[in-house]
Amino acid sequence: MSLAEWLPVVFLALMGTSMLVYVVLDGYDLGVGMLLPNADAAERDTMIASIGPFWDANETWLVLGVGILLIAFPRAHGMVLGALYLPVALMLVGLVLRGVAFDFRVKAQDRWKPLWNRAFFAGSLMAAAAQGWMLGRYVTGLQDGWVSTAFAAVIAVLLPAAYVLLGACWLVLKTEGALQRRAVGWARTAWPAVAVGMALISLATPLASETVRARWFAMPEFIALLPIPLVTVAALLGARATLEPRTAESRWCWVPFALVVLVFVLGAVGLAYSLFPYVVIDRLTIWEAASATEALVVIAVGCAITVPVIAGYTVFSYRVFRGKASPLDYA
Repeated sequence: MSLAEWLPVVFLALMGTSMLVYVVLDGYDLGVGMLLPNADAAERDTMIASIGPFWDANETWLVLGVGILLIAFPRAHGMVLGALYLPVALMLVGLVLRGVAFDFRVKAQDRWKPLWNRAFFAGSLMAAAAQGWMLGRYVTGLQDGWVSTAFAAVIAVLLPAAYVLLGACWLVLKTEGALQRRAVGWARTAWPAVAVGMALISLATPLASETVRARWFAMPEFIALLPIPLVTVAALLGARATLEPRTAESRWCWVPFALVVLVFVLGAVGLAYSLFPYVVIDRLTIWEAASATEALVVIAVGCAITVPVIAGYTVFSYRVFRGKASPLDYA
């Protein structure tokens, strides 16, 4: 294959990986933000402490993914953001509101903390719902009509539920005592909605997109792809089975979080298979949307420097702050 053929594939893989890492890493702290109203004041401090060292850096992966879309696939960038400018704006407002609430909460007097707690919750919910709407519209090829709108609305409800499950499992991993036991309960409450939602999405996606239906249900591809939904179901059931106080209080407290992350990864793999080689399904392939080969070579050099740095400090920060979250101290 020539550079013109394989460089767009490389950048598509890098963009997809960046967005997946963002969804997993920022997904759990969005989930924690949406769980704040269920906790008391001391528990909220611990919940914020569990995501404090990571949440700002987690969003770097979103910047990387969108940046690659802009510079490597400029035609697709214009098409995608042109069709999704309202949910993109809502997501940005939500992320900004979260950032403001997080910083102001640190110095706020006790009487103002409930206001910033509500702002953090609202920003988390806005960002999660907007991301779900964008995902639903993107999977249906940014088409207009009631099918695309209804599908996007369903995803806008279900993705926040998935983030809540992920966030609750993160709290099972990072906290202990009464809050950890409550997190187990929150995760068990969110689990049925996520399980039913994934089943509905799996059934609705082929109906919403003829291309997706043709790729998944053709033989022998259907047999080869069968492990993806089977392992996803097994991971979901495994997560539910391990959401017990006995497991949470043991050294296996990481298992529910890992299994839910696996569900997200398998969903991304299935989505990638459904979409490839399109960057906008049925409308624009990666080769049609890509920048000139000479530009991609220069971009590749920049990514070869920046991506390892981003990955390195992400791994470093999670290693430094591994273990249970400490009580929040504003001193």
